[in-house]
Amino acid sequence: MTSFSYAANPVRVVFGSLGTLGDEAGRLGLSRVLLVGGARFGDRAAAALGPRLAARFEEPAMHTPVDVTERALKVVAEHDVDGVVAIGGGSATGLAKAIALHTDLPQLIVPTTYAGSELTSVLGQTADGRKTTQKTSKVRPEAVLYDVDLTLSLPVPLSAASGLNALAHAVEATYAPDANPMTDLFAAEAKRLLVSALPRIAADPSDVDARTDALRGAWLAGSCLDAVTMGLHHQLCHHLGGKFGLPHAETHAVLLPYVMAEKGLDDANDVFELAASLPIPHSLAELGLTEADLEGEPELLRQALHGTRPAAPPSLKALTKQVADSFAGAPDRVRTLLTDLVETLHGYAIRTDLTQDEWEYAIGFLTRAGHITTDTRQEFILLSDTLGVSSVVDVLTNSRTPDTTPSAVLGPFYVEGPPETPQGADIAEGLPGTPLSADILVTDTQDVPVAGAIVDVWQSNEDGFYDVQLPDLDGPVLRARFRTDAEGRLRFRTIVPSAYPIPADGPVGEMLTAVGRHPYRAPHVHFMIAKPGYRTLITQLFVAGGEYLDSDTVFGVKDGLIVDFTDGLEFTFRISGSGA
Repeated sequence: MTSFSYAANPVRVVFGSLGTLGDEAGRLGLSRVLLVGGARFGDRAAAALGPRLAARFEEPAMHTPVDVTERALKVVAEHDVDGVVAIGGGSATGLAKAIALHTDLPQLIVPTTYAGSELTSVLGQTADGRKTTQKTSKVRPEAVLYDVDLTLSLPVPLSAASGLNALAHAVEATYAPDANPMTDLFAAEAKRLLVSALPRIAADPSDVDARTDALRGAWLAGSCLDAVTMGLHHQLCHHLGGKFGLPHAETHAVLLPYVMAEKGLDDANDVFELAASLPIPHSLAELGLTEADLEGEPELLRQALHGTRPAAPPSLKALTKQVADSFAGAPDRVRTLLTDLVETLHGYAIRTDLTQDEWEYAIGFLTRAGHITTDTRQEFILLSDTLGVSSVVDVLTNSRTPDTTPSAVLGPFYVEGPPETPQGADIAEGLPGTPLSADILVTDTQDVPVAGAIVDVWQSNEDGFYDVQLPDLDGPVLRARFRTDAEGRLRFRTIVPSAYPIPADGPVGEMLTAVGRHPYRAPHVHFMIAKPGYRTLITQLFVAGGEYLDSDTVFGVKDGLIVDFTDGLEFTFRISGSGA
């Protein structure tokens, strides 16, 4: 299972008619609207707003210059505006966002191009020839109204450039480091719609179905881009746009196939051919740049300067295949595991544009984890635990035996061969702490007691340390091996476990500090239950009401393993036969 997070975009999206603009403004509670946009569509929008219109600003500018924003903010103040309606392309949308950043006013956007920025919490602004970008929910519009009729008169060159700009949003979302299954779905559908629609619009600008597909594609592309981190493509476009004042959509359209090739995406040439078939600029030179402008810039920009077919980087796909093919002689399961591992690692390096320094740091991190690992300090297990990999494998394993007690991670402090201890023993051996009696029953999945099962038990002391962390202790403490009696029971005495930090003086601790995570585990007792003919169960019992149950640093807490320790520990473990 791959862990990910996804927050649904809260923007209200309406596909309908400009005639409903007044109603949508009313839905937002707006009564004194500033209308941003040129006269071309602005007059129609003003009529639709009716008495809700308080003022107009007809001069939004490309790349949202801060001086233009300042002029618009004066209009807002002078007319006591309570909301912004923007109609037009990315310039109108950008100005509305800039106003919202300073005023928190709600926004209603009516796009007339395929920019897609109306769906994002991203704002790019330009000052002194430099464009900066920020991402904040303050600039995400509250509502977007799409009217396909408004796009029918959009000139084909601008339609094509704008559509490729939207396609760039979708493409970048596919290789973003925080992509997830939902953004992958949005991006795939956006790409399908846009790649299909743009040639049809070029052939027949009045094709309503093609225009509708393009508008829907732009909506989805903007939505998925809002959910991920922008990468190389947008960094380059914003850099060039702010520095040289290049047109936004056309810059995106020119650079898209070159960035895709740099990222090793298989369809880079297909997008190059698509762009070449459309009546738009196909090179940075056509946008006014020269060789001198790009001195010291990345090689892909020099390719884009002349519009030549993008050169693929060293054949990464062929390299991955070559490595995978080297496992052809391995046993089936080994071949499957290694092939998928290589493909995943290579894909990760490509998607994240991994640098040599970053890779060397990762190797050094793993080397330090190896150096600190001993028989009693398993840093690699700790790394697996804190990255959630141990819990993923645990969930997969437990899902194969759903009728048994839930399993849990082994943890880094298990020691092979603890001493066998008689029933009723006190494994705390006089250590301070709240006394705890344990009465444990082991059964099979039919509730039949399992006699003679070997049960290893280990836990931390009152201060949160395991015996292997305390070299002054003589022999195993709070660690023992029991054998269930004829009734499947075992009884022992101990102390209530405490929450404790995992060892944080090594590479794993450095990682947790770097990302702002605490190192604490919820209080628990470990159990490992084994008997020939049965699946071994590794699990933990957590103290109900204990600290960190909802933020256990190794993601190991399961509801079915939280137990009341108040009047002693009583629990029945269910294990399954090895053939189950």
